[in-house]
Amino acid sequence: MTGVWRKLFVWGGSIVSAAALAAAPALWVALEKDGLHDPANPAIKLLQQPAEALAPLPRDTAGNQVRWVQALDSGAINPRTNILPETKVRVLDQDIIVSKFGSMPAVKFPHRQHTLWLDCSNCHNALFKDKIGANKFSMVAILNGEQCGLCHGAVAFPLTECNRCHSVPNESLRKQSAAP
Repeated sequence: MTGVWRKLFVWGGSIVSAAALAAAPALWVALEKDGLHDPANPAIKLLQQPAEALAPLPRDTAGNQVRWVQALDSGAINPRTNILPETKVRVLDQDIIVSKFGSMPAVKFPHRQHTLWLDCSNCHNALFKDKIGANKFSMVAILNGEQCGLCHGAVAFPLTECNRCHSVPNESLRKQSAAP
């Protein structure tokens, strides 16, 4: 079986070979074509290409095509939690439901997924007050890159993925609030 087994990757939930991965349609723009890097700079050859770095990670259908939380949970990545060794990282496993009973489902904010990446101080108290009900959320502000929009649409999944946040049916909340 020499030569049959090559490096394998999990891509979109399936195990694929490096050769199949190379033959897959390009999801990520090469650095020399991205409009950010100077293609004439000889040092560009020293940088890892996005396809090489991202293809082995769980696939997404939006944004940068990576499901980052799934990559973290599966152990595909293990990011550094802090720069300074004395920094205490606090993971908060608590969901907050933001409900207005409007036409959209309510928003479920999962602290765990956020605090696996960021310390609480990244958002509190500059972006959000750390008291339930103290924040006024606005889709206009979010779409303008404020509040949640500071990351979503930039380094986190894009704001076009409405159902990832607006995931709690209002009817279920109405039933809960009506229960004795």
